[in-house]
Amino acid sequence: MTADRYRKDFTITWDQLHRDTRELSHRLVARDFKGIIAVTRGGLIPAGLLARELNVRWIDTLGVSSYDHMNQRNLTLIKAPDEKVGDGEGYLLVDDLVDTGKTAKVVRELLPKAWFVTVYAKPEGRELVDDFITEVSQDTWIQFPWDMGVSYVEPVINQHRKG
Repeated sequence: MTADRYRKDFTITWDQLHRDTRELSHRLVARDFKGIIAVTRGGLIPAGLLARELNVRWIDTLGVSSYDHMNQRNLTLIKAPDEKVGDGEGYLLVDDLVDTGKTAKVVRELLPKAWFVTVYAKPEGRELVDDFITEVSQDTWIQFPWDMGVSYVEPVINQHRKG
């Protein structure tokens, strides 16, 4: 999977991520989780927000790497969760996004009984998660706030004068 498959960008602000994650917490509040497992790195921030909203104090990580910026590559398991998690029963598994489902399949195999949520989902992977907030088209690259920087932008008038 290469960067050329993405024709659109969808920029997520910190505020939007917080609102979307809080909305997800409303769907989860009736459940009683033993803990949260964040799929690193993308799931770390949503997992922290959900931990706060659901008052869950036990948080672990499942380290997976599958992207070099916009290019998917072979998946690498970097860190498994704590042994006490077992098959994931009673735990909330959190990632920022399910895209092609490649990562989701691996984490589902590792923790088949965990309740798996993402904030954003694309069609190829959405059936692998138990819940998500926003569906995004498959040809859209999501720009997460932790990948973005704030910088000065010239006023339009100045941009036109230079050209």
